[in-house]
Amino acid sequence: MPDRSYLSQNDTIMWMVEADPLLRSTIMGIVLLDGVPEWSRVQRRVEEITHHVPALREKVVPVPLHPTTLRWVPDPDFDLHYHLRHVRLPDGSTLQDLYDWARTEAAGGFDPARPLWEFTLVEGAGGDERAAFVMKAHHVVTDGIGAVQLAAHLFDFEANPAGRRPTARPPMTAVGRDQLLRDVLLHDVEGMVDFTRQQVRSAVPRLLHAVRHPQQAVTDAVGTAVSVAKFLAPTSTPKSTVMVGRMMSSHFRTLELPVAHLHSASHAAGGRLNDGFLAGITRGLQKYHEFHETEIHELRVAMPVSQRGADDPAGGNHVTVTRFVVPVDEATVAERIRDLHDVVEGIRNERAMDHTEAIAGFLNLMPKGVIGTMLKGVDFLASNVPGVPMPMWLEGVPVRRFFPFGPTAGSALNVTLMSYDGTCCMGVNMDAAAVGDPDVLIECLRAGFAEVCALAA
Repeated sequence: MPDRSYLSQNDTIMWMVEADPLLRSTIMGIVLLDGVPEWSRVQRRVEEITHHVPALREKVVPVPLHPTTLRWVPDPDFDLHYHLRHVRLPDGSTLQDLYDWARTEAAGGFDPARPLWEFTLVEGAGGDERAAFVMKAHHVVTDGIGAVQLAAHLFDFEANPAGRRPTARPPMTAVGRDQLLRDVLLHDVEGMVDFTRQQVRSAVPRLLHAVRHPQQAVTDAVGTAVSVAKFLAPTSTPKSTVMVGRMMSSHFRTLELPVAHLHSASHAAGGRLNDGFLAGITRGLQKYHEFHETEIHELRVAMPVSQRGADDPAGGNHVTVTRFVVPVDEATVAERIRDLHDVVEGIRNERAMDHTEAIAGFLNLMPKGVIGTMLKGVDFLASNVPGVPMPMWLEGVPVRRFFPFGPTAGSALNVTLMSYDGTCCMGVNMDAAAVGDPDVLIECLRAGFAEVCALAA
């Protein structure tokens, strides 16, 4: 298992490219509540959780003499009151006012000298008697699945659970420069020994296979090289000629529909829920281009693929982001779903998926502007996160909806889906320069998903 003390190469890319503010990797979850939980109880709950999720009390620091190595260390000055906040929106505020406040908070980034998260209880969100719990975190702290795992600690699955007692708290120890050097030397040695052991273990079978099947061995090597080349292919220009601008401002909007409808529609066309999700997005974006009197035949998408293992702890980031082109002009919705299914399955089975850390390590040696240019050639990001299939409560207050918002990271928009209690909750984060008419785009997406879900009938 990789040493969790150090950021993976994929995480290091996310950290390094933030020299360009357009490429910040801030994720946000907006939980709509049917009431206002008692603030003191929320404080006690979050304070307890921080003792059991290491990244909530740790900060990221560079390792001396290792320019591309970063690690987690405990924050000796951890201040819960900085990370956990309580505000109230002006009287008469709507849910859109809440989303506008949240997207401004998301744009602010993080203080790198502190742990990379902020939680806020927001009162007056869509009504005087309602509230929202807004969770902001850097992507290196958690991915989508990790966020769901953290939610299992933060929320209850019954209205009045049995009383909880504080549990044993792991000790927090400061890490000095000398220890950082000693630790990284040991980390390098252990990594080299582990790599050598794996190579020796696999060398004999590979050699026997090459002797017995030389042509197949050459074919496999060439196939892997071609697959890696696809991952590294430069893509500086978006496919869209409409969603072309990029700036630091954004728009937050939401969509929701029954999980059963999207699942049934996808299944009816021979696909999975994720295929129907992509079909709804691409059909919506096709409609948006039609609104702007422009034809579009294909778009470039970036999609996270989870590599989380059964033994990985709660939280943490365990995704690698793939970039690929998808068709958007199929004649029928069913054809769209089937074609997207074939494209996504092809990506999941790419040989390069077994070498994502090595690829990320290579990219970390390149100028950061190169990586940024590749990211800005993406039209949209799409992320489908398996959520919570049952109702939740925050300190006795029911959770109505749980909307996730992912970073645009140089693209025109990010659509993230997370299911909650039978509802597909989608957060749509749109770059304000790429999408100057967010309400038009959200209606196009809504119409696209309506066409997909019509297959469920």
